Amino acid sequence: MTTQHIDVLIVGAGLSGIGAAYHLQTLCPQKSYIILEGRERLGGTWDLFRYPGIRSDSDMFTLGYSFRPWTDAKAIADGPSILKYITQTAVDNGIDKKIRFNSRVKSAAWDQATALWTVEVEQRADAGGHPERHQASAEGLKQYTCNFLFMCSGYYNYEAGYTPEFNGRDRFKGPIVHPQKWSEDIDYAGKRVVVIGSGATAVTLVPAMAETAAHVTMLQRSPTYVVSRPSADATADKWRKRLPAKTAHRMVRWKNVLWGMYVYRIAKKRPEGMKQFLTNGVREALGPDYDVQKHFTPSYNPWDQRMCLIPDGDLFKAIKDGRASVVTDQIETFTETGIKLASGAELPADLIVTATGLDLLVLGDVRLTVNGLAVDPAKTMTYKGMMYSDVPNMAVATGYTNASWTLKCDLTCEYVCRMLNYMEKNNYQQCTPRRTDPSVTEEPWVDFSSGYIMRSRDKFPKQGSKRPWKLHQNYARDLLALRFGSITDGVLEYKRAPNAMKAAAEPSRTKEPA
Repeated sequence: MTTQHIDVLIVGAGLSGIGAAYHLQTLCPQKSYIILEGRERLGGTWDLFRYPGIRSDSDMFTLGYSFRPWTDAKAIADGPSILKYITQTAVDNGIDKKIRFNSRVKSAAWDQATALWTVEVEQRADAGGHPERHQASAEGLKQYTCNFLFMCSGYYNYEAGYTPEFNGRDRFKGPIVHPQKWSEDIDYAGKRVVVIGSGATAVTLVPAMAETAAHVTMLQRSPTYVVSRPSADATADKWRKRLPAKTAHRMVRWKNVLWGMYVYRIAKKRPEGMKQFLTNGVREALGPDYDVQKHFTPSYNPWDQRMCLIPDGDLFKAIKDGRASVVTDQIETFTETGIKLASGAELPADLIVTATGLDLLVLGDVRLTVNGLAVDPAKTMTYKGMMYSDVPNMAVATGYTNASWTLKCDLTCEYVCRMLNYMEKNNYQQCTPRRTDPSVTEEPWVDFSSGYIMRSRDKFPKQGSKRPWKLHQNYARDLLALRFGSITDGVLEYKRAPNAMKAAAEPSRTKEPA
């Protein structure tokens, strides 16, 4: 088998992977790279999810890239607009030509002697017909070697979402669909719909489906904090008229970052006050007679779980208009015609949507070995939220839980590029985070109580009790640490590998051009 060699291998052609590619070719132009994408199209989350109303729950000035201004009118953007933004970024910068579609990474093995990762890839034939797809090779296995592995595949299972076991599920005569598996042939016009869930997906689906459905009921076991926000940013619109696009984008980005940090800080310092503020907003939108305590007042404090954003109060409008309703109850069983609740009430339904969450995966379920030994991610610790202890030459793009995903990913990409340039300048081939401080104790991956996090927390790496192993969920602190902080902090171990150059130049390997 011919092995193709590349300097940096990026896994995933979604929001993170396209951003990583841009940073690499801008800050490390001497490095060759390709992107391996398991699906047949780029876009990741924003191509996979097709359910009604799909949109961001963060503003696009912070969810968008730092290097590419967001120019659309809506700051809270719909899924197709975000996909177009990612695709255009790839095309405009020639990144689309570096993507190998239908290429699912199965395993990656690190060899210390050569300082190379050997990556096994399952390649499927391309169905064709889409201009953004790259010509795929014949179906089968392919092998790559790389000096650095950059995992940008997100943290959830693209094959299926999470659906709990419901009593009597097989009795229901109508369709049951998870939003992650939404297809265009699902017809809900004029029908009674029950959406099970109370998270971001549910509050997006309900008002969107209520536009044409007979009625949509959001059935939740417990409430979530919901906050309304204008879909357009008036300040951004004003600045964009008066300033160059990049300047306006940078200013709005910082405005929104600082505001988000302020709100998060207040929520943590004065949770009761923030709880009152949020519930008062719901009460103002739905009126004094609505039972806000039952349906929109969670038992936990604000930002113990992610808050749900509803643009222009669309969920509240659907409820006030009678097109949608919220029921807070337990499911006893599905019936032939709907759902029977623990209270004894029954919800009639023609269609049931299980917006019950995500199934999380570590590293896209890629099997890792280092010098022949299997790596259990749960037994590692994250260095600056981007590398795993004792795993050389690998970084992971992961975003924030309390702010936009891309804010952290942008900083991670910058740090990776600084490391790569430092290693080249000093003739190092290996960089590994080492746990050298015995006073650092283990803490859970993230301090978040959302169901999808709690279900999977034991599978993920730990964070540490102090820097650089601590995740602060704070953009300003991470900016200082990742953009300006030292890359020779005594935790990163840099080494030379005498056989590295020889291995990369072997005749059985073909070299990918930069």
